[in-house]
Amino acid sequence: MLSILGKKSRLCDGISRREMLRVGGLSTFGLSLPFLARARAAETPPGGSRRAKSCIVLFLMGGPPQHSTWDPKPQAPQEVRGEFAPISTTVPGMQFCELLPRTSLLAEHIAVLRAVSSGDNAHSSSGYYMLTGHPHAPMNSENANPGFPNDYPNLGSIVRKLVPDRGSLPAAIRLPHRIFNTDGSVWPGQDAGFLGRPVEPWLLNCRPADPGFRIDELTLNAEISDHRLAGRRSLLEQVNQRLDTVDRTGIRNGYGRLTEQAFNVLNSSDSRQAFQLDLESPETRDRYGRTQFGQSVLLGRRLVEAGVSLVQVNWYRGPDEPSDAPCWDSHARESQRLKNVLAPPADQAMAALIEDLHERGRLDDTLVVCMAEFGRSPRINGAGGRDHWGHVYSVALAGGGIKGGVVYGASDAIGAYPASGRVQPQDLTATIFHCLGLDPHAEIQDTFGRPIPISRGDVIQQILT
Repeated sequence: MLSILGKKSRLCDGISRREMLRVGGLSTFGLSLPFLARARAAETPPGGSRRAKSCIVLFLMGGPPQHSTWDPKPQAPQEVRGEFAPISTTVPGMQFCELLPRTSLLAEHIAVLRAVSSGDNAHSSSGYYMLTGHPHAPMNSENANPGFPNDYPNLGSIVRKLVPDRGSLPAAIRLPHRIFNTDGSVWPGQDAGFLGRPVEPWLLNCRPADPGFRIDELTLNAEISDHRLAGRRSLLEQVNQRLDTVDRTGIRNGYGRLTEQAFNVLNSSDSRQAFQLDLESPETRDRYGRTQFGQSVLLGRRLVEAGVSLVQVNWYRGPDEPSDAPCWDSHARESQRLKNVLAPPADQAMAALIEDLHERGRLDDTLVVCMAEFGRSPRINGAGGRDHWGHVYSVALAGGGIKGGVVYGASDAIGAYPASGRVQPQDLTATIFHCLGLDPHAEIQDTFGRPIPISRGDVIQQILT
């Protein structure tokens, strides 16, 4: 990652210093941060008043098994129900899997959708559907890459387009890295698509659980004083004025906005402090768990408190993930993976987030969504795992605008297909927008100037307050 006047490196989106020299020469002056800050023109959100001020999306990359999380099937055969039993929650009649003991104690805040269905069994294309609310063309397309015709914008990009920034930080941020497959292909649906890079959510490649963690892009080197920073800003403005005389394309004006936001962040102690996890007490950090995911969730909480409207926290995919069952993609050894690697940090982090927000008086203002690209097959395979399953799976929501302690929809007896209350990805995006005070039928324009609604789904009224 790149710090001001730091070592040679690449930005979060992979742009090198050499590439930046070709498009403006800003890195000559150690001012490459604007390429991280995707500025946009703020617009007044359509629709009514905002129910939630912010949203934290916890994306469990790989696809958790619905049977061993939110939708246990104790009456099903052993090869379906798996090793783990259901446990009671604080809501009578509402059961979760025993792998979620901490979250079960907060069920009065949680609404579970048990009949979500994308109908897509590929990580990349079903992930695109979940992150945008638009089905991939074609469906069941693995290792798909971003690009036309699958260039509908990510949830965060639409939020950046329609929700004004609060303070110097952008309205949407993703962390701790992009979602990618084993072959390195990056899923579509994570960027701004046809809305263009000016409204792309910031992407922070980071390891928040590491000792001495910091975001280099948002950290001035110790030798750069406020006076030197002001001098560099003045110098950059002079360079841009000269370049304006030869560049009449309008691109330079965009760089000016990016630069302005970059300096605003550097000059704002509140914004910089939002990324400083060491300001949290050791007890709070322990509460979320000292895993990369747990500390990423804590960072997400700090970012919404600093004014970010939507933070997408992806499950951390480290270099030591097994190739036959990486992250939540539990094709093999599901019981061991769930019990020892996956469920404990997820349960701890989500429970800590909900409880922490509630104690701080922020849960009513913050929508929490725990989701993934799909679920897992109803029967355990020969390798002791479950395979891709987009026909039915679960999503959990809590906080701003959500009625807690409810279950909407049901899967069939073996958790294979919806039995009632089917929800499609576009219904989930419509509900998220609604909770953020955005009209799901508000229109944006594609690259041809055609009006397109931000969601084609129906708000799930049954889980709203």
